[in-house]
Amino acid sequence: MIYLDSAATTLEKPRSVPMAAARAMTSMASPGRGGHPASARAANVMYRCRELAAELFHMDNPEQVILTSNATHGLNLAIHSLVRPKSVVLISGYEHNAVTRPLYAKADVKVKVAAGDVFDSDGVYAAFEQALTNEVDVVICNHVSNVFGFIQPVERIASLCRQRGKPLIVDASQSAGTLPVDVQGWGAAFVAMPGHKGLYGPQGTGLLLCGGEADPLLYGGTGSLSQQQQMPDFLPDRLEAGTQNVCGAAGLLAGMEFVKQKGIGRIQKHEHRLANRMMDRLERVPGIQVFRGSNQSGLFSLTVEGMDCEEVAEQLARRNVAVRAGLHCAPLAHKTVGTEESGTVRLSFSAFNLEWQVDQAAAILLELVKHGKRAW
Repeated sequence: MIYLDSAATTLEKPRSVPMAAARAMTSMASPGRGGHPASARAANVMYRCRELAAELFHMDNPEQVILTSNATHGLNLAIHSLVRPKSVVLISGYEHNAVTRPLYAKADVKVKVAAGDVFDSDGVYAAFEQALTNEVDVVICNHVSNVFGFIQPVERIASLCRQRGKPLIVDASQSAGTLPVDVQGWGAAFVAMPGHKGLYGPQGTGLLLCGGEADPLLYGGTGSLSQQQQMPDFLPDRLEAGTQNVCGAAGLLAGMEFVKQKGIGRIQKHEHRLANRMMDRLERVPGIQVFRGSNQSGLFSLTVEGMDCEEVAEQLARRNVAVRAGLHCAPLAHKTVGTEESGTVRLSFSAFNLEWQVDQAAAILLELVKHGKRAW
């Protein structure tokens, strides 16, 4: 199978990832739940995971790295910590449902959208600059659009938030592991990311990087301060109630070690080169609209005139090419660009994709477009 859906989950992992997860399952217990070697081994892996994340994403204190079940979990924690009833929240026009649904679930929260044209960084920044008024309590922005691969001007938006004294939550779901993420440099209150995408960890893992204070979303045992009924007032215990996913953390640690060894810059360059190679072949063909810009990551979307995007993806799957089609859990992004009725076909790459896979997938797609229904 030619797998071009890494923006959803990187399917091909470094061999060290499943090996680490399996080893943890048979040799590690729960951290903080015993003084024996099996518990100590688990605690060591959890700390090493935090330590490496702090190094990769520029944080001084590994204890401010919270292990979550995914980016959605982390974003819910961040939103729960900062957004109160009657808060005014400013978001970009490219946010995922992992941001918008928690906001709309809160009572009396006003959501403002700073929307700019896709791939227009100056326009997006200008929209934030205009919309970031005194009434705004919290700003949320993703680093990269999961639909179009648009790299948003997070550094400039973060600087604007610092100037105006507004806390910033960054969704790094599509950038962690492929673009520089700088929690300290941004001065972000929170940065959330999944473990199973650009960090090559298992599904069911994620990280929340805390630049400030946070409130628990779940309450329960932490292995610390068991005599009191309030959650601990220190991180990470305050946000990590219950038995932790030690096997997932071990796999995530191995995934991050792979990213560190490979180099974030090299991975970014590789994915971008493959995406450009594919786009070069497709955008010359009448009937294919490729959404492309100069400030784009290693994923992109397209539409095919006269063909439903879901049907295109289904036909590619029958020919062993895996892509994603539809709204990609980000209807706001489609509304911003004008593709909410059609959706898009999304192709995304990883460190493990090769040039021949790009060429073969492009040839298959072009054949489908050329012959239309007759090819089905």
